[in-house]
Amino acid sequence: MPQYFVDANIAQAKTINAEFYTSAQTFEECKEKIFAASWQFIGHEGLAPANGDVYPFTLLEGCLDEPLLLTKDKAGHISLLSNVCTHRGNIVTEKACKLNNLRCRYHGRMFSLDGKFMSMPEFKEVENFPTKTDDLPRLDLFRWGNWLFTSVAPAYASDLFFRDMMERVSWMPLGNFKYEPALSRVFNVKANWALYCENYLEGFHIPFVHAGLNAVIDYGEYATELFFPYSSLQLGLAKSGGDCFDLPAHSPDYGKNVAAYYFWVFPNMMFNFYPWGLSVNVVEPVSTGECRVKFFSYVWDASKIEKGAGAGLDKVEQEDEEIVENVQRGVRSRFYKHGRYSVTREQGTHHFHRILAEFMNK
Repeated sequence: MPQYFVDANIAQAKTINAEFYTSAQTFEECKEKIFAASWQFIGHEGLAPANGDVYPFTLLEGCLDEPLLLTKDKAGHISLLSNVCTHRGNIVTEKACKLNNLRCRYHGRMFSLDGKFMSMPEFKEVENFPTKTDDLPRLDLFRWGNWLFTSVAPAYASDLFFRDMMERVSWMPLGNFKYEPALSRVFNVKANWALYCENYLEGFHIPFVHAGLNAVIDYGEYATELFFPYSSLQLGLAKSGGDCFDLPAHSPDYGKNVAAYYFWVFPNMMFNFYPWGLSVNVVEPVSTGECRVKFFSYVWDASKIEKGAGAGLDKVEQEDEEIVENVQRGVRSRFYKHGRYSVTREQGTHHFHRILAEFMNK
């Protein structure tokens, strides 16, 4: 496996080797070294709203492909479980429904809604049975407001990823943000997942690619803040005082015309806060040259939808897709290995590449 190096000094650094975006071996290594070890977005608590509800899903389909099960038991406790029967590996629950317990339809093994083994037909003669290994494995569950996250092989505390973002927007009434499926989207992009992320991580391209966004964002005041170790913020200020956040006096951004907070959390999550609410963007790797981008929209103030920086998001997405798909074609060239960074405009991309090298070299 190649070692990746990105100099800590952005003024001297070269971008990560182009092989990262084209190597099938690297893509396979990413699955365990990056995506299994980091935290991933599940969704909101409304996926299992009532006691007895169960919600099966696959975490990062095409990458981790991990069958999981979100449950809410009769006492209202939420659990995240493996959705694979501990007997012969069958999928336990195949569709969202309401249940008193979990029963595998292959051979009848039964579990409680918190994953504990309950019973199994024709197993009276089995010695040293049951043990803890007969329970459904239980995964760590991190909650922020109504949003849920997990890691299938947690190697890092959630605080290292989410702390700075949570503190920065702690004044927002996150409990009032409601999921709006009509505004949510899924995009299939013919580009490596990392190319999509690094495009997001710099505003350098805004005047060249996003004419509509550039009309409302003050490019001269566009700023990137790096949060160490594993997140960052791009602060979008408006050219005028309209369509901005009404910031409280205790906000560190009080007095600024903040049109958007663009938070990124390693490896593949974007949290875009607008005056109307939040767009969570999750970049799911599919192959070396393809990713799936899911937009989950949570509305806070519907009267501000399609205003300011939070307007025309589908058009912005199409413009980004065209660029990153062209870059995917370009990085396959035998003539391209590295680029250089703008010291003033590409701090976020440099930070991202440094983290990629850190994770991949372990």
